[in-house]
Amino acid sequence: MKINRIACIHTDFPTKFGIPRQSGLVKELAGTIIFEPKYRNPDAFRGLEEFSHIWLIWEFSESARDTWSPMVRPPRLGGNTRKGVFATRSPFRPNPIGLSCVRLEEIEIHPEYGPVLHVTGADLMDKTPILDIKPYIPHADSHPEAEGGFASRHKEDRLEVVFQEELEEKVPESKRAALRGVLANDPRPAYQNDPKRVYGFGFAGMEVRFTVRDGCLTVCEVVPEI
Repeated sequence: MKINRIACIHTDFPTKFGIPRQSGLVKELAGTIIFEPKYRNPDAFRGLEEFSHIWLIWEFSESARDTWSPMVRPPRLGGNTRKGVFATRSPFRPNPIGLSCVRLEEIEIHPEYGPVLHVTGADLMDKTPILDIKPYIPHADSHPEAEGGFASRHKEDRLEVVFQEELEEKVPESKRAALRGVLANDPRPAYQNDPKRVYGFGFAGMEVRFTVRDGCLTVCEVVPEI
């Protein structure tokens, strides 16, 4: 089976560290989807504006491997508990394919790139290949009674964020709410809990550095990325 990349998404995350573990956790995170030239025909998007949300089917392009393991260690469970790969959303899969539901904010007709999708709530790294897009259909895709397994036990895990005003002012105002959401969701792997360690990740052209102690995340530095 041959699968073609139809587009790339552009986000504020140059690396995997810091990306929310699921789509929709940080609704303010913005992404822009630019299509490959052969898929820019406006007819392919006709009717998409009627939907508020879409499914993105994408490639774990930075996690592709020649081998796979039937068991993985989900970071949210501390990195020590093993689960079957098909019971997780681990990127290390027989086929490195991801699935995310995002909000469709706008379909822009760009003079150079044709139809461009502006979305929010994405959990993808910058330049992630998009393999397909499908509309989200509420009456078919939403199942409020569904069981969430081990993931449900951590859905309320959030940190208190301490972000001094002089540091937050270094972040563009349009990016501040999204960054706070990312920090509150705890970007660290769950097995790392050293209160003296300074963590850092790239976001929107900046390096954000922080520490975590007793459920409180404190931003200690915001510097431009080199």
